[in-house]
Amino acid sequence: MDVKKDTEIKRSSKAENILSQINSKTKLGDLRKIAKDIKKNHELAMELWSSEAYSPRLLAILIMDKKLLSEDVLNQLDKDMLTHTFGERNNLMDWLMANQLTKDKKKIALVKSWENSPSALQRRTFWYYQGRLRWTGKTPTDNADLLSALEANIEQEEPEVQWAMNFTAGWIGVYDEQNRARCIKLGEKTGLYKDEKVSKGCTPSYLPEFIRIEVNKRL
Repeated sequence: MDVKKDTEIKRSSKAENILSQINSKTKLGDLRKIAKDIKKNHELAMELWSSEAYSPRLLAILIMDKKLLSEDVLNQLDKDMLTHTFGERNNLMDWLMANQLTKDKKKIALVKSWENSPSALQRRTFWYYQGRLRWTGKTPTDNADLLSALEANIEQEEPEVQWAMNFTAGWIGVYDEQNRARCIKLGEKTGLYKDEKVSKGCTPSYLPEFIRIEVNKRL
């Protein structure tokens, strides 16, 4: 008799029921509705995460308990994300940052420690967090230090980190008049996103253009 060893993860009926409701047509709004009904349920989140599928992992992030997201757990989630496509793993990490990591002072402190992390996704999160701070109108005083790090490292960085660094430089340039010329010069030097085609009404990522357009919006 052929006895097949069962290597499948045993999931609860609740997890299986939720997984059966999610498919490629499930929108983020649908996931938020499901999460609202579930509320916080870390054990269920880990079951959904174990599916290795993109949409269930987005849902899992919404219902995780941030108190249980230790550094070791976050490092494992980061490692798991690398099985996804470039776009999916960036979206998963950004979603984790927005829905969990920015909701807790200890997690924010951890994100701030990721500037030189060996993980590209964690370095991206460090820079994206800095950019979001400035984008939302907060004006931290360490712009000059950040720009020094940007100038030194942006050209050698991984593409996903480059994007977040460029995003941060863009918003420094918009809100910090004193460092605006420096941000524009950085964009001219790197040439990042200079040839990017954007949809009508969207702001290009090329720093000289991005800063000019966003500053004019605020005049």
